[in-house]
Amino acid sequence: MAIEPYRRVLALPGVRALMLVGLVARIPLTGTGITLTLHVVNSLKLGFLEAGLVGAASMVGAALGSPLAGRIVDRRGLRPVIAVTTVIQLCFWCVAPSLPYHALLAGAAIAGVFSQPVFGAIRQCVAAMVPAEDHRTGFALDSMAVELSFMVGPAVAAAAVTAFSSTATMYAVGVGLVGSGVALFLLDPPTRSPEEADRETRKSVPYRQWVGAGLITLLVMVSALTFVLTSTELSLVATMQESGATSWTGLVIALWCAYSLVGGFVYGGLSRGFSPLGLIGGLCALTAPLGLVGGGWWWLCLALVPAGFLCAPALSASVDAVNQRVPAAARGEAMGLHSTALTIGVACAGPIAGAIVDSYGPGWAFAASGVVGVVLVLAALPFWRDSGHTATDPMPA
Repeated sequence: MAIEPYRRVLALPGVRALMLVGLVARIPLTGTGITLTLHVVNSLKLGFLEAGLVGAASMVGAALGSPLAGRIVDRRGLRPVIAVTTVIQLCFWCVAPSLPYHALLAGAAIAGVFSQPVFGAIRQCVAAMVPAEDHRTGFALDSMAVELSFMVGPAVAAAAVTAFSSTATMYAVGVGLVGSGVALFLLDPPTRSPEEADRETRKSVPYRQWVGAGLITLLVMVSALTFVLTSTELSLVATMQESGATSWTGLVIALWCAYSLVGGFVYGGLSRGFSPLGLIGGLCALTAPLGLVGGGWWWLCLALVPAGFLCAPALSASVDAVNQRVPAAARGEAMGLHSTALTIGVACAGPIAGAIVDSYGPGWAFAASGVVGVVLVLAALPFWRDSGHTATDPMPA
C-alpha cells in the first residue's frame, strides 16, 4: 500500500473540490432519517412504528427515484436534475415541521422520489474525472467520504434535536440540502470524460447492452452488503443495551466506522483490487461469529476489527465493478440502481434483524445476517461474469 495513488488522484483537476463538496453535501442527507424519526416521536407524540413508516416511505421513494434521476443525468446532464430536486427539497423541508402525520408520510415519500442524487452523481463524476487505472483509488476516497458523512450527519442531527428542537433541526436540514444543491450546481462536475463525450451521444442505451446476469448479481450482492451492515448496527445497539453499556454505544459504532476508514484507505492504495464478491463474502463470514464474543463490550470492539476493515473496500469494489460493466452513456442510471440496491438492503434489514433480536437476542442477529450473506455470495458465484459492454467500449453505431 502506498500514498502515491492518492496524491495522483487528488492532483487531478477538480477532484479535490468534488470530494470536498461530496463529503459536505452528504452530511444533511444522512441526517434526514434520524431528524424525521425524532420529529414524529417528540413533536407529533407518536410511536416509533409511525416514525419507522415515515422513514420507510422516504427510503422507498429514494429507491424508486435514484435510477430515474440517474437516467435523466445521462441524457440531460447533472445541473437540471440538481436544480429540480433541490427546489423540491426546499419546499418539503419548509412545510414538513407543520404537517400532520399523514401528510408528512406522503410528503416524505414524494421527497424521497426527488432526493438529490448526490451519492450516485459523485460516483459517476469520479468515474469520469479519474483515469481508469486510478478508479479503485478514486472510489476508495469516495467510500471513505461516505463513512465520514454517516459518522457526522446522524450524530449532529440527534444533538441538534436534543439541544434545540426537531422543528429547528428540520429547517436546518432543509438549509443544508439547499446549500448542497447550490454547491453541486455551481461546481457542475463532468459526468463523462472528454473521450467519452466525444465518442458517445446522450441518447439512451438499450438495457440489453448493459443489464445482464453479471450486473444483476452484483446489485443483489450490494443489497446483501447493506443488509449485513444494517443488521450489524442494530445488533450492536441491542448488545450494548443488553450489557448495560448503552452510553458507550456511540463510541463502539464510531470505532466500527474508523476500522472501515482504515480499510478503505489501505484498499485504495493497493496495486490491484479484489472481487467485490470476495470482499462481501469475507465481511459476512467475519460478521456471523460476533455474537459469540463474551467478556464485555470492549472485546466486541476488538472483534469488529476484521469485518469493519472490509466495509469500505467492499463498497468501493462494488462501485468499481458497476462502472466496469456499463457504458458511459448509462453510467448515471447504473449508479442509481446501485443506490437503489443499497437502500433495499437497509430497508430489509430493519424489520428482519429487529425481529431476530426481539425473539432470540442480538447474537443470533449477527449470526443470521452473516450466514444469509455468505449463502447469497455462494449462490451468486455461477452468475458472476462480465456481460454487456464495459464503460470503455465503443458504442455500436
